[in-house]
Amino acid sequence: MIIKKFAKLFFIIDFIVIVFCILSNNYIWLFNTQVAFISSMFISLATFLSYKRNVSKRLENVDYDAELSNDRDEIDKIDDPYDLYDEQEINQQKEFTALEIKNIIKEEKSKVKQNTFKNTIYSSTSFISIYRILGYVVLIFGFFILNNNGIFHVVSYLAGLFIVPLAMLCSKFILK
Repeated sequence: MIIKKFAKLFFIIDFIVIVFCILSNNYIWLFNTQVAFISSMFISLATFLSYKRNVSKRLENVDYDAELSNDRDEIDKIDDPYDLYDEQEINQQKEFTALEIKNIIKEEKSKVKQNTFKNTIYSSTSFISIYRILGYVVLIFGFFILNNNGIFHVVSYLAGLFIVPLAMLCSKFILK
């Protein structure tokens, strides 16, 4: 549903650009904006779909029982040593020494580093998506075709590239 709303807005803005180019009888602008728009649209759609697939896969692999457990990690023990905000159990250790705090922080940092590497592996499918790569190939080949035929115009090409981001920005205000 969201994709349809965004696509409708993309095509409305693109239609306005097409009408402007035809009425001003400037077909070089028309070619440049359309090649850039199509490649930008393809890249944006591929990015959205790959990240959507990535989020769906992560949601399938979530262990809800582990998420709902009341196990306190080491940072919670430092932040709330007296366990004032937990109704279940009371922490018996009153104070932590400086060495214990340093060890706890080192352990937590190593967990974060492991999670960062794990996140990189999981999200690699999103940024190595075949659809995104094809979108960038279309962008590059479109640029070379326009340039080799002598009809490349930088301003109109950039205008075509910015139709999709501009539509996304406008959608934040319009579709609320």
